Amino acid sequence: MIKIGFLGPKGTFSQEAMFTYTKGSNDFVEVDYNTMVELIMAVENDEIDEAIVPIENSLEGAVSTTMDMLAADVDLKIKAEAVIAIKQNLMARKGTNIEDIKYILSHPQPIGQCRKYLNSAFPHAVIKYVYSTAQAAKEVAHGEGNMAAVGSLAAATEYGLQVLKESIQDSDNNLTRFVIISKEEAQRAARNKTSIVFSTENRPGSLYRILDIFSLWDINMTRIESRPAKNELGKYIFFVDINGHVEDEDVRDALTMVKRKTSFYKFLGSYPEFETRR
Repeated sequence: MIKIGFLGPKGTFSQEAMFTYTKGSNDFVEVDYNTMVELIMAVENDEIDEAIVPIENSLEGAVSTTMDMLAADVDLKIKAEAVIAIKQNLMARKGTNIEDIKYILSHPQPIGQCRKYLNSAFPHAVIKYVYSTAQAAKEVAHGEGNMAAVGSLAAATEYGLQVLKESIQDSDNNLTRFVIISKEEAQRAARNKTSIVFSTENRPGSLYRILDIFSLWDINMTRIESRPAKNELGKYIFFVDINGHVEDEDVRDALTMVKRKTSFYKFLGSYPEFETRR
């Protein structure tokens, strides 16, 4: 039975993404970690077989810790991806009346994402910020009947709370993409995605010449993100996702050319494209 790690505590959106990835299977052991660094290093050190980590959000952009560690600190591959909608929900102890709520608990980020609803529905409620949405759910579960938490459905299930109102976030376009990292590479699927990271020489047109390779081989690039190289001011590394598998002839040839023309190159994996993104 494989061990899958996620960013805890239980009841986070990372756990919800893990359930999306495992698709209802019970053939795994879940392990929660307190920090992203601990989670990723647990795979590197063989404490767990896989970890599910966030890599980008549609509203807030890239998750820098995940990207930096995959580029420089570990030798792991991306073997799958999962995309979930970040839907914030108002939850309380069972039997709580919505008009009795005086305190609303959550992490500052989801509180900010639900500002319009909370100001309208609870103009006089006291907002209490806590470390995570899961912690908020736990405190509400053990508190009095005048508190509510803002968080995931996974948190409501984990701590036995009643969902008073679903999807209270101000924007419905809040998606987070997670990747599953492992020492094992993925099996080839019908539709695949490939991720690489590289840096170029600090010369005019260097990046353009690399990206033009994908155009010449008629390969669709779905994402490009830059991060500081950390070893020299003004130098950057670039994360690129493309459609296709490294075993596809055009992808293989294009990546061979990219590797030759870059000063640093790292293959992060070819893996199945998440179904709802088709």
